[in-house]
Amino acid sequence: MHPTFGPPSTGKKTVKSSPAPAPERRTGSLSLVLVLGLAAMVVSMMQTLVIPILGIIQNNLGATTAQVSWVTTATLLSAAVFTPLLGRLGDQRGTKPTLLAVLVVMVAGSVLAAATSSMLWLIVARVMQGAATAIFPLALSVLRAEVEPARLPGAMAMVSGTLGFGSGLALVSAGLLTTGANPDYHQVFWLAAALAVAALIAVAVAVPAPRTRTGGRTDWLGAAGLALLLVLLLLPISQGHTWGWTSARTLTLFAGAAVTAVFWALVERRVSDPLVDMKMFVHRPVLFTNVAGLLVGFAMFTQFIGVSYLVQTPSEIAGYGFGASILRASVLYLLPAALVSLVAAQFGGVLVRRIGARLTLAAGAAFGVVGFAWLTLAHDTTASVILAGMVVSVAISFGYAAMPALIVAGVPHHQTGIANGINSISRSTGSAIGSAVITSILASKTLDNLPAGAPALPAESQYTLGFALAGMAFVLVIAVAMVGLAIRRRSPSPVIDTPAPSRDGATEPARARTAVTA
Repeated sequence: MHPTFGPPSTGKKTVKSSPAPAPERRTGSLSLVLVLGLAAMVVSMMQTLVIPILGIIQNNLGATTAQVSWVTTATLLSAAVFTPLLGRLGDQRGTKPTLLAVLVVMVAGSVLAAATSSMLWLIVARVMQGAATAIFPLALSVLRAEVEPARLPGAMAMVSGTLGFGSGLALVSAGLLTTGANPDYHQVFWLAAALAVAALIAVAVAVPAPRTRTGGRTDWLGAAGLALLLVLLLLPISQGHTWGWTSARTLTLFAGAAVTAVFWALVERRVSDPLVDMKMFVHRPVLFTNVAGLLVGFAMFTQFIGVSYLVQTPSEIAGYGFGASILRASVLYLLPAALVSLVAAQFGGVLVRRIGARLTLAAGAAFGVVGFAWLTLAHDTTASVILAGMVVSVAISFGYAAMPALIVAGVPHHQTGIANGINSISRSTGSAIGSAVITSILASKTLDNLPAGAPALPAESQYTLGFALAGMAFVLVIAVAMVGLAIRRRSPSPVIDTPAPSRDGATEPARARTAVTA
């Protein structure tokens, strides 16, 4: 039987049974939250740690620009393929064993990346690291099962806050480890391996074994269809600026994604135990949250890439920029924002409890509008760039605190992993779009009359345009949050955790709804 949204029908005849009472929810210790936060932080580091060192990798391995771009693309595609599948497996087979398996793969991928000097094997290693993106939705599933409802928003906010902090920390660490006359990218991956091992040990010790598992068959056809859809969609998004947005290859892949989406949706509606319950997929709180996730991911990567390129632009040649080294760009311009994001996430959790997740999301987006307006109008001083980046980090942290709460409040307990997995993919998709858009914007208009031998540099107006688009993304987040709030007030439809199918075909007792204010 499919889990449904809303109260179970009372008109159908049911078979009486006397299942054992559901185990009492544990209070959830601070150490558990910190361990899951460490695991989530390592995940976000895997996504951004290569951004400052792509040029070093290209030089060390003698690769072309097109080849080195796959160091980021491979991770993105791997995350898109494995996150929803592993989130679903966590729901079915248990979160702790799935978490441990993913962490082992991440450790192996990090060691391989640190040890190899082959572009092919480095890309394979990045595929393995990309699978680690599933750790975040799995961590949220553990929190929902182990933390009492009153403390859940704060716990989710703390774990979610480590995503923004980890992304910034990776950029700073990469800058610190690649200073000097002969920078070596291998050191960055050895750091990643060490952190992954620490997270693996901590999870093995601190995360309790799952007390319930929904079981059921794995929808491999649905998983394959979703994987193909995401690859067909994300590949041209990430490579379109290299291939050309109107090239036959790009347009063919986008068309293939559209056809695959229709086929996949039809398959999922007919499978008895689907990977993604389509009712959940189009459920308005989930749908609106995924749209918000895409927009926040877009804005976040626009900030990372835009600010990194802007501050490293030599002012004596371009007439703007600060001529910062990778180290100075990371420590001076990006580290303050990373630190602010970690603190702001805790305030986000408090706001979720007090005013609700939707208003918290809208409030965070308002900070994003202010921050990017600041970057758009005044990016000519160091203080402006740093302070504006800190304001944007508050927006991202509030968004990360609010979105898991909206997902948890909008889906049954036994769909937490897959629902948060889809939300993670929406943010990854937004990040890919943001990366592609800002890269294309900067490359579309370059300065004339540069000195002989100088690299092509974007016109300053292109940074202004990119930051303005990111600000508009946050305007849309405000609109999404307020529309969702208006719909909820007009026709509230609370989710009730319906019995989840167990491995023997019976049903497990329904859990009480998690008390999260949406």
